[in-house]
Amino acid sequence: MADVRGQLPGLPGRLRRIGNAGDPRTRAVYVISVAAELAGVHPQTLRVYERRGLVDPSRTDGGNRRYSEEDIDRLRRIQELTNAGHNLEGVRAVLALEAELSRLRAELEQVRSEAREALERTHRQYRRDLVPVRQAELVWRARGPADPRR
Repeated sequence: MADVRGQLPGLPGRLRRIGNAGDPRTRAVYVISVAAELAGVHPQTLRVYERRGLVDPSRTDGGNRRYSEEDIDRLRRIQELTNAGHNLEGVRAVLALEAELSRLRAELEQVRSEAREALERTHRQYRRDLVPVRQAELVWRARGPADPRR
């Protein structure tokens, strides 16, 4: 789904940041009251979270907040952590650590994938270089006399 500006009535050119058009989870569509209801908090709480830097909703050109599914999930996670007794600074630290863990896991998977590919390339190269036992004597004789430098 491409840019929605000009396609929806009442929104032509108004959305500044709608997220990745290919991923509907990042598309900012919920107004603050709907987002608050979905997350189970008061709209004023969302404003506090934004001031504290815990959530960064998209904004229309008019300045209205728009929340995506990812934002709603993040708000729910914040609620879980605060209900578990964390203050907002603790929540910020936990969210930062979870994001770092996620990034490191993705990086580790990328390194594992690259290592697997390199190992497979090496294996294929060695398989090409191998000589069947039946032909080993012919190959050895074709190389000529033994070179003492080897």
